[in-house]
Amino acid sequence: MCGFAGFLGFESGMDWPRASAIVESMAASIAHRGPDATGFWHDADAQIVLGHRRLSILDLSEAGSQPMTSPSGRFVIAFNGEIYNHLRLRAELEQSQSRCAWRGHSDTETLLACFDKWGIEATLKRAQGMFAFALWDRKDQVLTLARDRVG
Repeated sequence: MCGFAGFLGFESGMDWPRASAIVESMAASIAHRGPDATGFWHDADAQIVLGHRRLSILDLSEAGSQPMTSPSGRFVIAFNGEIYNHLRLRAELEQSQSRCAWRGHSDTETLLACFDKWGIEATLKRAQGMFAFALWDRKDQVLTLARDRVG
């Protein structure tokens, strides 16, 4: 089980290095959820910081590290869980696009490519699994927090 932490919007007088340090501390407190790796992403202008603790299951390589950015660069995600039908979704993407440049084999990467292709709502309707995530849309400057239907 992975874990993620973060926040959007800094308090008055707080700068992004301090905000990043706080999220690093938050991620350290959930190290037991993801002992394999830790990662951070921030956008100082948008005042958002995401942290992730990783338990490597589907893609043990660096290509599965998080927070992860979508192929277009539009979306950044911190994800926990598993998308059971990610191989089917990946195959759908490959059939609908002439070129898919996969970096790895993770369901997180598949999910991000789906967000790029179909949008957030349509992707969530297709995704089957148990999951929770924080997704930052760099274009629209919107943070989406979502979980599976049962969670």
